[in-house]
Amino acid sequence: QAQFVESGGGSVQAGQSLKLSCSASDFIFNAYAIAWFRQAPGKEREAVSCISSDGGKPLYADSVKGRFTTSTNDAKHTAYLQMDNLEPEDTALYYCAAKGYPVCSLSAAPYKSWGQGTQVTVSS
Repeated sequence: QAQFVESGGGSVQAGQSLKLSCSASDFIFNAYAIAWFRQAPGKEREAVSCISSDGGKPLYADSVKGRFTTSTNDAKHTAYLQMDNLEPEDTALYYCAAKGYPVCSLSAAPYKSWGQGTQVTVSS
């Protein structure tokens, strides 16, 4: 189970951008699926995006499609979530998660490696 460390969160105004990073020092980016999830207080954890090494297109939740972009830098063992045109509804604790089966899933259950989360707060 890899150790993930998220960074890049912060407090911004609506319309601004943030880029989250997810570093996994013990995780070799070979066969993988890496997803971003978020959870707001009082709400269930929800999937945001997923990217995998199978060569398929990344998956995005409808609520963020066109605004968020996920990517990886395998050499740096790091995944990213570029968040543009942020909205107050995006306010949540954002987690990255990984699994070894290189097919994307937007369900949390298959993911066994999780970070601590980084807070994103968007004000109007």
